[in-house]
Amino acid sequence: MPLYRRLPKRGFNNKRFAPAYITINVKDLEVFDNGTTVDAKAIAEKGIISVPKNNDGIKILGNGELTKKLNVTAAKFTAAAKEKIEKAGGTATEG
Repeated sequence: MPLYRRLPKRGFNNKRFAPAYITINVKDLEVFDNGTTVDAKAIAEKGIISVPKNNDGIKILGNGELTKKLNVTAAKFTAAAKEKIEKAGGTATEG
């Protein structure tokens, strides 16, 4: 049996290089006042997230409802989250 067939096969794993986002839902943004600018710093101050050192930003998911007009800045948005924020009269800015 040749050596290359006896050795275990190990493939490439992208998990180490994949982006690691902190995910929060639209319903978690309901704690902010109407007309507030919401970013990672404001979310951490409210205690919604504790900011770990190794992350690539915040991703807003579309679970729940939003009744307040907010200006949200995050790294990523799902299509449903962006739609719900804009439907409530706010803005969703990726950055």
